[in-house]
Amino acid sequence: MTGEHSGREIDEGRLPEDVVALVDALGPGEDLVITRDGAPLARISPVTRNVLIGTVIAPPNASEAEPPPADRSVTVVVTAMELSDSVRNTLSDQLGPDYIVLDIHAAPRSADVLLIPPISPQLIGSLRSAFPDARVVVTEIEDPELGVDYQGPVRRLLDAGAEAYLPPATVPRLAEALTRTLARRHGPALESPASREIGPSQDP
Repeated sequence: MTGEHSGREIDEGRLPEDVVALVDALGPGEDLVITRDGAPLARISPVTRNVLIGTVIAPPNASEAEPPPADRSVTVVVTAMELSDSVRNTLSDQLGPDYIVLDIHAAPRSADVLLIPPISPQLIGSLRSAFPDARVVVTEIEDPELGVDYQGPVRRLLDAGAEAYLPPATVPRLAEALTRTLARRHGPALESPASREIGPSQDP
């Protein structure tokens, strides 16, 4: 360490250890003033150094830093309805680690599934253009615990007094479904989504 006094250089070894310690402790913009009988005698300023001040962050564990396997694919589900972050997180957790649920405003065009409430065919067509590769799934959600209530025409008809809803089918399949429905007349009007998928009927 060197300091200047009347244009001369003083080697660090010639300075008392306590003075060297005081110089080393100087912060940016600070000087060491040497006085005699209370009057300033000399001023020592440390040589300017390029110092990077920050916090050292430990590297993540190997398990955290390891990227997911390249062959692992995640199904992106887009919700075209107003859902809170907690509701979407709950749905994502229930679907499992191979799914991620995103709001429609934050979803990529390459999304895999588009979850929508009962809406007009024109709006469905518009959404299909926005997400051309997505499978469109129409659903009604009733979850009082999470504060979600998206009822469609089917639920409104059932609430109005209808006893059952039979999805589109051929006449033979309609007869089978009607027979089963009448046989359990006092049962539930609609089967739970977990036990049955309501969709277009297909002949065997």
